[in-house]
Amino acid sequence: MKLILLNKPFNVMCQFSHHPDRPTLAAYVDIPNIYPAGRLDADSEGLILLTDDGKLQNRISHPAHKLPKTYLVQVEGSPSREQLEQLRQPLDLGDFITQPCTVKHIHEPDWLWPRQPPIRQRAQIPTSWLCLILSEGKNRQVRRMTAAVGLPTLRLIRTGIAGFSLESHPLLPGEWQEVKLT
Repeated sequence: MKLILLNKPFNVMCQFSHHPDRPTLAAYVDIPNIYPAGRLDADSEGLILLTDDGKLQNRISHPAHKLPKTYLVQVEGSPSREQLEQLRQPLDLGDFITQPCTVKHIHEPDWLWPRQPPIRQRAQIPTSWLCLILSEGKNRQVRRMTAAVGLPTLRLIRTGIAGFSLESHPLLPGEWQEVKLT
């Protein structure tokens, strides 16, 4: 059984099959018969887990298992206490209500790599960083949550899944590492 940690670059599709307009995971990992355990949108970056084991893939990605996922989020604006509290509580996004989560206003991490292409900068609008820990992961959930409280997402980086993180396993975009399961 293989378990691969990959730092998925921005604008890369989270699939191995060909995509007509964008690079895929196949441009970074050339190991047969492995598949992503979960997904990240093309415009999101960071940690994804790849495996050749279907049971492990299901255990990592299926919402019933509620594995925590950690995200660093650069948002437009400066969050108020009220906005942070709204993000922590169940939030009605129209088609579903989020589970409670952990949210902290943080400084930009000094180990973070620059994004290519860079985030747009507006002289009159500040940006801030948040750390969110969710146990669910519905389609575009973090982006939808921050937008719902008036803090549009500019950059989204998943840094952790369960016990694996880019802090404990430093990888630059496009780099990967095989890890042993204990």
